[in-house]
Amino acid sequence: MKMQDKLYYSISEVGRITGIEPFVLRYWEKEFSKLRPSKSPRGQRIYQKKDIEMVQLIKKLLYDEKFTIEGAKTKLNTEKENLKKVSFNKNFIEQIKKELSELKKILKL
Repeated sequence: MKMQDKLYYSISEVGRITGIEPFVLRYWEKEFSKLRPSKSPRGQRIYQKKDIEMVQLIKKLLYDEKFTIEGAKTKLNTEKENLKKVSFNKNFIEQIKKELSELKKILKL
């Protein structure tokens, strides 16, 4: 099922979109710290697009790539660390570019 253009989705809508039963989604919430949908004032789970993307990623790791729960947790944490490294490297490179540009200006004087 295709995701509609909404801000919030119920657990049953997420189940239809992802093909994952609501009881499995509730279990995954306990196992994966990255999957934490908000709750409405009435206590109902409210999923956002980022939550649905995380469900789809977990589903891919578990069902398609055959990871165990622990393996999928490790993979998700490793990817987070890699993203931090990429961000750090990007900032580092931008800083070097800035310094080289300043040096270039100084040398032209």
